[in-house]
Amino acid sequence: MNTIEHKMVELLKDLKKHYSVVAIKAEFEAEGSRLHELMRLKDVSDQAGLGIVLKLGGAEAVTDLFEAQKIGIEGIVAPMIESAYALKKYIAMVENYVSKSEREEMRIVAMIETNQGYKNVDAILAVDQTNTVNTISVGRVDFSGSLGLKRNEINSDKVYKIVEDIFSKAKKKKLNTVMGGGIAKEAIPFIKKLITKKLLDRYETRKIVFSTSESSSAESMEEGIIKANLFELLWLQNKKRYYTNIYLEDDNRIEMLMSRIYKINL
Repeated sequence: MNTIEHKMVELLKDLKKHYSVVAIKAEFEAEGSRLHELMRLKDVSDQAGLGIVLKLGGAEAVTDLFEAQKIGIEGIVAPMIESAYALKKYIAMVENYVSKSEREEMRIVAMIETNQGYKNVDAILAVDQTNTVNTISVGRVDFSGSLGLKRNEINSDKVYKIVEDIFSKAKKKKLNTVMGGGIAKEAIPFIKKLITKKLLDRYETRKIVFSTSESSSAESMEEGIIKANLFELLWLQNKKRYYTNIYLEDDNRIEMLMSRIYKINL
């Protein structure tokens, strides 16, 4: 491990101990994680005693699921579940490629993150007769975009009422709930309202997953979110350094070869 990775481990230990952090997030979807990056993240998370929840590229992303199984993860997320049929495909994939004993230990998440998904939420929630999916997640950034709202409207009453409705229906099905998208200090009142109504179990930044608690103060939640952003910053700095080294590693050889072929008209 390098210096940045050691800092990441210590930060995760602090987040786990003092800020109710329960997992790290990674994505094959929007973030476009590469397998070797996930392996580094897994090493960091293991050192801190935390698991990884991995967002797949889609409801039937079989190869993504295989890669997740290679590194060992504690949860998978299917994005953009917009119809009952999409959830059926997701469930079929999971049941085909993940053993029953593994499924019982995993967090298997379906994301409703568009207005179309919300319109179909009753049909979506009625699909899973085998209880394969145990968690419903709402991604507020894409959801707001699908409503034609701007990013600064993500904490609006309109978005809140929709999220509350989705989670109320999920809770009636005895499902766990997670919310992401725009998780900053401005989102804390939104989050606390859901917690007070016992509708939200977890919330997450791009890289960090928090467990909810009614006793958590707004100040403590804000500190946790800031530290989660610091973790992501360290992760990106480490990633940038890695690829910069690759980008530069052959410069001397290239320069030498260019000096040898000066007589050739390129």
